[in-house]
Amino acid sequence: MEQLVNNRRGIKRVVVGQETSDGAGVRLTRVIGGPQLPQFDPFLLLDHFVSDDPNDYIGGFPPHPHRGFETVTYLLAGQVEHRDNAGHTGLLETGGVQWMTAGRGVIHSEMPQQQDGLLSGFQLWVNLPASQKMIDPRYQEFDSQAIPLEERGDGVEVRVVAGQTSQHTTGPVSELVTPALFYDITLPAGSSFIEPLPEPYNGFVYLVEGAVSIEGSKLEGSTLAVLDQGDSVEIAAQESSRLLLVAGQPLDEPIARRGPFVMNNEAELQQAFNDYQEGRF
Repeated sequence: MEQLVNNRRGIKRVVVGQETSDGAGVRLTRVIGGPQLPQFDPFLLLDHFVSDDPNDYIGGFPPHPHRGFETVTYLLAGQVEHRDNAGHTGLLETGGVQWMTAGRGVIHSEMPQQQDGLLSGFQLWVNLPASQKMIDPRYQEFDSQAIPLEERGDGVEVRVVAGQTSQHTTGPVSELVTPALFYDITLPAGSSFIEPLPEPYNGFVYLVEGAVSIEGSKLEGSTLAVLDQGDSVEIAAQESSRLLLVAGQPLDEPIARRGPFVMNNEAELQQAFNDYQEGRF
């Protein structure tokens, strides 16, 4: 246990997202993928969208292509309908997740639907290794009831989307090409969450609401903390808080990225555009 204490992860840097719009005018905050943090291997993008004004999001994301990575859509409130060019459809609702492996190529749409006006959630992009970028597309979709809720002391709650906690709660998203964990954590004021993290993984905390401290550094507002390396993390709530803890195995590979395609070199990028334009997705 002493080794865990000595190797706790602190905050390496704090990133405040940039307001932007994407798709057909969806207003959102880009936290990874913007000027402050263009990427954080293996994570390519993190968008946070939250609004109770349907005009901010109802245009949605009409059909668009992806190749070479995975998209993770996690909803805190509202509904999003998914469709793709292979005939796959689905409705993501409050508390649900869709972990889509785009692989060699998919064309899909993501269209928010009003539910009491409020839409809130995240989209995370996870890179795929060079050897797996052209695998067949697949979806892992789970509603809120399928995501286990782990209850700890002091009222701490952990919704485990992907990965396995130290208390052996396993998320429904499995067999990930790029190993990762994804936890949604609720902390009452004065409580703490302590958890081992695989040492090779890069990890971050995104604070949805409240205020917490990590190794003496305070995090508040809707901000992201890039974590130092180490084998565990301790997050102490200074007030009632909710946050995402996400970590993944870095790939340490070159990235060639433009728009909806993420490959390893310019030639592969050009091939992706050619394949899309010629109808090979």
